[in-house]
Amino acid sequence: MSRAGATQPHIADSHELIRVHGARANNLKDVSIEIPKRRLTVFTGVSGSGKSSLVFNTIAAESQRLINETYSAFVQGFMPTLARPEVDVLEGLTTAIIVDQQRMGGDTRSTVGTATDANAMLRILFSRLGTPHIGPPSAYSFNTASVKASGAITVERGNKKAVKATFSRTGGMCTECEGRGTVSDIDLTQLYDDSKSLAEGAFTIPGWKSDSFWTVRVYAESGFLDPDKPIAKFTKKEMQDFLYREPTKVKVEGVNLTYEGLIPKIQKSFLSKDKDALQPHIRAFVERAVTFTTCPACEGTRLSEGARSSKIAGISIADACAMQTSDLAAWIAGLDEPSVAPLLTALGQTLDSFVEIGLGYLALDRPAGTLSGGEAQRVKMIRHLGSSLTDTTYVFDEPTAGLHPHDIQRMNNLLLRLRDKGNTVLVVEHKPETIAVADHVVDLGPGAGTGGGTVCFEGTVDGLRASDTVTGRHFDDRSTLKAQTREPTGALEVRGATANNLRGVDVDIPLGVLTVVTGVAGSGKSSLIHGSVAGREGVVTVDQSAIRGSRRSNPATYTGLLDPIRKAFAKANDVKPALFSANSEGACPTCNGAGVVFTDLAMMAGVATVCEECEGKRFQASVLEYRLGGRDISEVLAMSVAEAEEFFGSGDARTPAAHRVLERLVDVGLGYLSLGQPLTTLSGGERQRLKLATHMGEKGGVYVLDEPTTGLHLADVEQLLGLLDRLVDSGKSVIVIEHHQAVMAHADRIIDLGPGAGHDGGTVVFEGTPADLVAARSTLTGEHLAQYVGA
Repeated sequence: MSRAGATQPHIADSHELIRVHGARANNLKDVSIEIPKRRLTVFTGVSGSGKSSLVFNTIAAESQRLINETYSAFVQGFMPTLARPEVDVLEGLTTAIIVDQQRMGGDTRSTVGTATDANAMLRILFSRLGTPHIGPPSAYSFNTASVKASGAITVERGNKKAVKATFSRTGGMCTECEGRGTVSDIDLTQLYDDSKSLAEGAFTIPGWKSDSFWTVRVYAESGFLDPDKPIAKFTKKEMQDFLYREPTKVKVEGVNLTYEGLIPKIQKSFLSKDKDALQPHIRAFVERAVTFTTCPACEGTRLSEGARSSKIAGISIADACAMQTSDLAAWIAGLDEPSVAPLLTALGQTLDSFVEIGLGYLALDRPAGTLSGGEAQRVKMIRHLGSSLTDTTYVFDEPTAGLHPHDIQRMNNLLLRLRDKGNTVLVVEHKPETIAVADHVVDLGPGAGTGGGTVCFEGTVDGLRASDTVTGRHFDDRSTLKAQTREPTGALEVRGATANNLRGVDVDIPLGVLTVVTGVAGSGKSSLIHGSVAGREGVVTVDQSAIRGSRRSNPATYTGLLDPIRKAFAKANDVKPALFSANSEGACPTCNGAGVVFTDLAMMAGVATVCEECEGKRFQASVLEYRLGGRDISEVLAMSVAEAEEFFGSGDARTPAAHRVLERLVDVGLGYLSLGQPLTTLSGGERQRLKLATHMGEKGGVYVLDEPTTGLHLADVEQLLGLLDRLVDSGKSVIVIEHHQAVMAHADRIIDLGPGAGHDGGTVVFEGTPADLVAARSTLTGEHLAQYVGA
């Protein structure tokens, strides 16, 4: 009996697979796969093929939902409600820990230190050892204001009686900037031209036309100002009324209106709104008009004078947070204080994790909102590196995003370390260097959007290489150096750049060519370009900041494409354009134009059902009777970009304004997206290319792109290079911040920063052609590029 038991595996050891059967989230077409546990599985496929839908929206989402269901209904009421993903069977799930590329809190008070708990430990350390002693940990926190209160409180217990009480709390917040480190100011030169009078159209604010009754004419005809006098010649009183006057009732042509000073009016109408939700031209105006300067009271440290005065070995908490983490780790290691030994050990481990993960160049006071997607993801990884948990599922979204080839090997080692502790590691990835270390590969495709959503290959890396899938065919692709590079037509001069870690950099960025700015993560690339180039006139910047958008936002609304389409429908049917907006008069009254009706079930997951009235079309039945070129508005929004480009390019529906936008969307490789697809369903790579297509319509001679290959499949990188070439050939100058060797090889000029990260970087280590960089092999980038092109 015992011998038989020894040969028979225990039934508990038979659950070695995560089984997915019939997954249909987003564009997945009944996907069924088996994923081995305690192995590293990489999911590949072109951008938009369904990788995130399978890994994040199905496997990870169901794992989190099942964990939430283990709590009582009372506790679930406080948690986000998650709907069950569209899948028939999911077996063998383990607890999922998601480490995604969602940007970290954009709140100005959120820093790298607060996001990783390193600040919390530092505050305790200073409250124990800092001299002079100024109070508890809260006294060192820039998020806590000092409070004093005194008065009578009534205690209702037995006999009611009033009790005198005083209360005080010492906080570390700087009172001037309220812990933000910066104070904002409005640049008046962006609001008006003071050499003109109001009657001559002095305002330069978007949408403020000189005959506008509600804005410009209120100022001109209020009686407080002389409309024919140039603003520069206003008296002190007129200037006060013009800029700061409290809301006052005035009569303009017999109509009662409210007059208000220009600055409070601008603050209410533009600055109180979420900047990312504004239209692109208004957002650009706000970015120009509002200037942020370092707080003079705390010199940008965010902390009160008391918090800055308390020191350990001559270092204040502000100094500690300003150090790069590799230096701070060394300082903490040198403190010998037995009374706080466990705290020093824990803090030391956290700071060592920063260094190990390649973020040793970050300082704890760096605002979390300024981290790139890749940096944010690696910061989130820190709390998992020392974790004792095993048999969990870690889910990563392109962990190599924003990493130099030199750092990718280090990231691979971390993923393998998590696997070797007995965890299942699922990674969505495009980089061949990371795919190569996988135990198991799942390739989705064959195309994107409706052309994807099926499993093309499942097996080993060698099997993928031999397979005839898009990923397999492109797996060993290597770009070659260009035989002929373009010659620059001029240069953008940067002199004495000192942002962040830059050491007085002087560089001439070539114009009229494709310039790639590269270097290890943290070497100062973004500081150089965003700090010294991005704000200049004629420079169009496409960065990686997230696109904000609700279910109601789609490619047609985001790119401004819907305006010419609505006007074309209105003109063809002789009705008003507002009828063709699902957010305005044409909306279905039952679902308010959302296409679905949401039923809230309190602490249980809410249910979204397709609206019965409009059958998900979002418009009133009467609106759908109006046609343009034989199609109604809901049919147009259901078209793919490529189909719509043809539709609006000729015949009855010919609309040149719409066609121009659609051409740009096809150019950036988004021809498969449908016009009405909610922005919330787009992948990260798709969102960045949508942003690029929008910006391509702007007037500007210089384009700055921040890592445009993020989220792009090997096959899509070729298409991107073609697009960059077309931009340069059309007379534009293109500057790309990039780590992808294919883009470097394709460049006309390379500017390499380094040699290291943080204070080991910040200098230009190479300027010239890719061929010269490969020949010299004088930098880390040169070595990796030479290896890549096989030189």
